[in-house]
Amino acid sequence: MSRYKPISSEVREEVLRRIKEGGETANRVANEHGLNPNTVYNWLAKESKRSGVSWAEHNRLRRENEQLKAIVGELTLGLKRTKKI
Repeated sequence: MSRYKPISSEVREEVLRRIKEGGETANRVANEHGLNPNTVYNWLAKESKRSGVSWAEHNRLRRENEQLKAIVGELTLGLKRTKKI
């Protein structure tokens, strides 16, 4: 008798989506789903091999992109204010 229960592809996809797109930590999402964090890290490693970019690098780039968008927004607002005066 196996002590491991199969994990549905829907759960796997949700976990990976929350980590990649939502920026949540692997440990937190794994605990919420009753999974071993190492299982989630293995899924992430397999995904990174397919895409060529590690999940950590992906998250770093996503955060950097959000910061740059915020800076561009502030600069745009500043330009609009100076033109109205």
